Amino acid sequence: MPQATSALTVPGPAPVPAPARTSASTVPTGTGGGKRGSGSEFTPLLRVIKDQGLLERRTGWYGLGITVNLLALTAVAAGLVLFGHSWWSLLLALPLAVLSARAAFFGHDAGHAQVSADRGRNRLIQLLHANLLLGMSQEWWNDKHNRHHAHPNHEEKDPDVAPDVLVFNQHQAVGRTGFQGWLVRHQAWLFFPLTTLEGLALKMYGFQALFSKDGPHRTTRGRLIEGGLLLAHVAGYVTLLLATMPVGQAVVFALIHQMLLGLHLGMAFAPNHKGMEVPGADAEHWGHLRRQVLTSRNIRGGTLTDWFLGGLNYQVEHHLFPSMPRPHLRLAQPAVRAHCRSLGIPYTETGLVDSYRQALGHLHEVGRPLRTA
Repeated sequence: MPQATSALTVPGPAPVPAPARTSASTVPTGTGGGKRGSGSEFTPLLRVIKDQGLLERRTGWYGLGITVNLLALTAVAAGLVLFGHSWWSLLLALPLAVLSARAAFFGHDAGHAQVSADRGRNRLIQLLHANLLLGMSQEWWNDKHNRHHAHPNHEEKDPDVAPDVLVFNQHQAVGRTGFQGWLVRHQAWLFFPLTTLEGLALKMYGFQALFSKDGPHRTTRGRLIEGGLLLAHVAGYVTLLLATMPVGQAVVFALIHQMLLGLHLGMAFAPNHKGMEVPGADAEHWGHLRRQVLTSRNIRGGTLTDWFLGGLNYQVEHHLFPSMPRPHLRLAQPAVRAHCRSLGIPYTETGLVDSYRQALGHLHEVGRPLRTA
């Protein structure tokens, strides 16, 4: 799988360290964004956003959303019990996948300290959603996601564009032969089918990190907490399915659920950076504003798009202000767009379908040398 196509944390002019690796990066501090000519490019925008109160937490909004999602998950579990051994229970795999993706989005936001100003509370919320509900390691995700946010699309520093099953730049495809070469040649067509494995891949990466000596877990206590919650997820998931349906039906249900979850997450993360600017030798002089804006793509849409993509359709604003609560991202967009326009910095925004066309077109172009060799 592409490494968390998912996609899926921010420095200022000099990188701001992530808080204890238990939450993804917050709003950059200090002068911000590097300098072009005189003064900082990011500081005026940061001042405007602060003056508008858009960095204030929306704890009530998150509390309501999390409560509704947990109640809906409970309703799906009750539905499995009511359906009994009927194959109609497979229909519940779809809403369960959608609700699981909501849990992933809430866990992502908590990791960015969007939910609360209290770090411990954010960590608890993320442990609940990532480890217990999804079986995904909080520490592994935060470590990886922090590095992505600090250096988006940087081939040597962003783990999301490191060559894996798929590659994201032509030189990464050099030397790939056999099955790996075949994957690269056809990766544009295979991208979404492969995302159906993402739900399982996220679990696998989490368990690997848990037992790895070089993993992100800093303390034995943290490793035990994460491991206990991951095992609780597996035990609870298996128990629910086997208690409500035969083994064969349970396997089919789990496959449908995990594949739909992976596809949903892939659809949310795929358009954000694929095919956007790749930082080169001059990237160190870009500053925070250019580093985040030039490598990110926004998706136009309304309330349904915001809900379906978990607010990640405002990727530019999210990367500039990662601790900004999700409902404030759309409110910050006019100021960000205007500020970029005043500096002559391209602000990329496109429709949902066109975003996939661009991302897949980039993957297709990356595989071209192997197809013409």
